Amino acid sequence: MRVAKRLIVSGRVQGVGFRYFSQETAQRFGIKGWVRNLSDGTVELHVEGTANEVDAFQQALKDGNRFVGVERIEETEANDQEFRSFDIRY
Repeated sequence: MRVAKRLIVSGRVQGVGFRYFSQETAQRFGIKGWVRNLSDGTVELHVEGTANEVDAFQQALKDGNRFVGVERIEETEANDQEFRSFDIRY
């Protein structure tokens, strides 16, 4: 079953390549949507995929890498827009 979520990610997520990390991770898990920085220091994502794909993607974001430090992910339901890829928005 496809799901669409809006995620707001806080922590060490700006200035550390988090958007690129998110894009690479989304491609690995088959996630479609987009990511962008917000002015308050958080990062917003719109993600679409199966429930299992989205859960695995979120766990990978939490695990991060040596630069990224996710402290919290706020999740809300979103409208499925059937994106074809996962893009970085500026």
